[in-house]
Amino acid sequence: MPVAGVMAAPQLRVVYPPPQHTTTAPQIFFIGTAPPEMPVTINGVPVGDRSPAGHFAPSVPLQPGVNRITVTAGKQVLAFTITRAVAAPPTTLKPLEPTLDLVRLPNDIVCFTATAPPNRSVAIQLGGDRLALAPLPAMIQLPSNLAALIDQAAVTSTTAPLYRNCRQLRAPGDYGTVQWQMGGNPPITLAGARIQVADPAQRPVVEVTRELGGVARTGAGTDYSRLTPLPVGTRARVQRQTGDWLQLDYGGWIRANDVRFLASAVPTTATIRSITSRQRLGWTEVIFPLDVPVPIAIDQGDRHLTLTLYNTIPQTDIIRLDADPVIQRLDWQAIGSDKVQYRFNLHHRQQWGYRVAYEETRLVLQLRHPPRIQRGSRPLAGLTILLDPGHGGPDDLGARGPDGTPEKVVTLAVAQKLAPELEALGATVVLTRTEDMDLDLPDRILAIEAAQPTLALSLHYNALPDAGDARNTQGMGAFWYHPQSHDLAVFLAEYLSRNLGRQQYGVFWNNLALTRPTVAPAVLLELGFMIHPEEFEWIVNPQAQQQLARTLAQGVRQWLVQAIAD
Repeated sequence: MPVAGVMAAPQLRVVYPPPQHTTTAPQIFFIGTAPPEMPVTINGVPVGDRSPAGHFAPSVPLQPGVNRITVTAGKQVLAFTITRAVAAPPTTLKPLEPTLDLVRLPNDIVCFTATAPPNRSVAIQLGGDRLALAPLPAMIQLPSNLAALIDQAAVTSTTAPLYRNCRQLRAPGDYGTVQWQMGGNPPITLAGARIQVADPAQRPVVEVTRELGGVARTGAGTDYSRLTPLPVGTRARVQRQTGDWLQLDYGGWIRANDVRFLASAVPTTATIRSITSRQRLGWTEVIFPLDVPVPIAIDQGDRHLTLTLYNTIPQTDIIRLDADPVIQRLDWQAIGSDKVQYRFNLHHRQQWGYRVAYEETRLVLQLRHPPRIQRGSRPLAGLTILLDPGHGGPDDLGARGPDGTPEKVVTLAVAQKLAPELEALGATVVLTRTEDMDLDLPDRILAIEAAQPTLALSLHYNALPDAGDARNTQGMGAFWYHPQSHDLAVFLAEYLSRNLGRQQYGVFWNNLALTRPTVAPAVLLELGFMIHPEEFEWIVNPQAQQQLARTLAQGVRQWLVQAIAD
């Protein structure tokens, strides 16, 4: 019989993939449902492994190119055209790098890479000089970051012939556009990126203007890893440029639309002398008086937080730091000639949040005091828990279950059951949404910043990339980003799995928007897989939802008790 809360489908339905779909995966899973008594076949092969309600999630291997697949149940037939895209041998010249305009410094090395048919003459023309590109042996192809979610992290080799060479650009000037050339009948010439070499004495100065902080990265593009965001007002010189990405003098890259350009004569090197601190409304503020707002980095660890100021020369003799509930001691050291590190040694292993901002040229770092657990039946009195039900609105459904139930419905239902459980323990609960509504990620982040909760939990349900095994993957998962959130993520994933008798999917570091706020420990919970037939039936069962809410509330209480006591 169907599980309570799950209605058997009156007819065949496939919610994924869509009828026309392109993927690079070697397989594709079909998520759908049909009446339990009605046999389902995929390309004539019976789908035997189905849930009590008739849901299914088999994977089908794909051949390179077009795959025509039919799913049948009774007299119903659904047709799918799934194209598996594979890298075809190149038939012409295709530049790979650089593809965006570049600004570099004198003596920088610029490399030129292209694919082309084998045994061809490939070269570039730049600034009146010709540079031949040499064929390369097969190169290692790294897996996507998504591979960690499906335990497929093997590297592969490229098959397309690659041609490459590098050139050192010594003198400032405009070298014009790269002319890519391939011999043949007829020969091919393609105009490419423009390359300039800047005069080091004329490097522009920029100031960060983005409200939530400038997103700094390790390279010129969103594929590169994030660094500590740069507070509004941060000032630095531009070293290099790739497209609309600027490399600042301390090393990080930032988008041009996150900054404004200043006069190049504006100073970018700061001096720091005395440092003071004070306690205000549950926070300790440490004030760094600077004459220039410089780039920063923050590193958290067990019982310490380290602040790095770049482009800064210390003249420090006096630091005031009274007895403090967070900070045990502040140590500092100069690193080289223009970098200073401040190491806050902390009383407790668990950190509860921090904020950093410039007030004109003063950098203010705030460290949050530990919360207090109360005696009696309302131990969370005085604490605030923010719940973020994932997705919402007509366009952001999230993952969908085999019968089409969207993730957004279940996350809201569970959040509305979890809130009174936490309130019964004394907590004040803030929900980012209480109805089916659009709520952009920046608005959810601002809600966390405004509430300044003790903890922030973003509630979600899971799916997989095409190459995953939907039928055999289930369980509880948790995602964290800042070290202050790690222990909470590990604890809740294990606690829920053990006390609910569910599998544990895993704990992942990931730079998700809802794990990035620093004001409090913030964790994104994946409470099960919408696409797994049996687990989906558990997910939408109202009694199971209530049990999940009660267990999660108790897990939050227990983690807070032990984290505060540590």
